[in-house]
Amino acid sequence: MQPTAHLVDASLYVFRAWHSVPDEFFDVDGRPVNAVYGFTRFLLDLLERARPTHAAAAFDIALTSSFRNAIYPAYKANREPAPPDLKRQFEGCREVAAALGLAVLADETYEADDLIGSALHGLRAHGFRGVIVSADKDFGQLIGPGDEQWDFARGQRWGADGVHARMGVRPEQVADYLALTGDAIDNIPGVPGVGAKTAAALLAHFGDLDAVLARVEEIPFLRLRGAAAAAARLREHAGQARLSRRLAQIALDAPLPALPGALVRRAPDAAALDALFDRLRFGPLTRSRVRALTE
Repeated sequence: MQPTAHLVDASLYVFRAWHSVPDEFFDVDGRPVNAVYGFTRFLLDLLERARPTHAAAAFDIALTSSFRNAIYPAYKANREPAPPDLKRQFEGCREVAAALGLAVLADETYEADDLIGSALHGLRAHGFRGVIVSADKDFGQLIGPGDEQWDFARGQRWGADGVHARMGVRPEQVADYLALTGDAIDNIPGVPGVGAKTAAALLAHFGDLDAVLARVEEIPFLRLRGAAAAAARLREHAGQARLSRRLAQIALDAPLPALPGALVRRAPDAAALDALFDRLRFGPLTRSRVRALTE
């Protein structure tokens, strides 16, 4: 049976907990820990359901220091910085993940997507398949044969065929697709006026972004609504499309500890968890769930 590594887009689930868990959980100093509580509950659900042998939680700490900011200073500039209380809770979430036996990945230059992509790329050389735990569509570009993406909250899992069903393009075309459509969430500009249907149709016909741009004079002759206007926009914004692809493409060369050994899930650190849960004022139910993981 092919070994599997579960790679968790941890920051996504921290933010979800921050927004969804009521502000009624406090640590021994009276500070809110609702995001830590919600994230811990998510991790326990995941560990109970998947029982992974290899797992990592990747966190974003490169919101303004990513290598993409050097390429394009406006990258993610539309995002408000995390409030101090959430930043503090992120530290608690990383502590919980480590104490539960997961490898914790974070880097000042590479984002969580890059850390997951680099881990999956490295693990393939050792015969692993990956399960990426995230709802983020950008991860579609990483899904190879045998890999899956798992939207844990919705209980949905899909492989390469599912990427096409959701986005209309194959995994290897996802970065080119985002280069054309842009991504408002990450402030990636794309090509103005080129939407999802047009981008998918162009990539279905030409194969990749380089061919689209090289053969732009053919586009007005396609049976595609607004083809002539799309061709004009592509001619005008070809450089912006190439830049957008650099921003959308997940890096596969982020620095990581030695694989696959660094991702072997360790037994939960009972002493560390007891001390951490005392500080966070987590109750007996959470502690009993942790004990059950070791039985």
